Amino acid sequence: MYKIDADFVEAVSHSDEFNANACMHCGNCTASCPMGLELLPRKLFRYVVVGLEKMVVENAETIYSCLLCKMCEESCPADVHIAGNVKKLRNYINTKYYKL
Repeated sequence: MYKIDADFVEAVSHSDEFNANACMHCGNCTASCPMGLELLPRKLFRYVVVGLEKMVVENAETIYSCLLCKMCEESCPADVHIAGNVKKLRNYINTKYYKL
């Protein structure tokens, strides 16, 4: 069972840098990913918005697999800053879980 964590939502999705709420879930980002990462960003960002920190952490390998090439951003009709959002998640995981 996954627990919703309001502190996680506050720490990540309510920052000025994280704009995943604009995502329309159209799938253009997933279709243009050269790594074929289906999880990123639609599902992953949804986990953040609803506070499923455990789901985000369980997918850390995928988060770190992103090339940050911004091809997904080029095809995003909602102008979501996908690479910046991924960087924000990496920073959160690095700080909280890896103590970097």
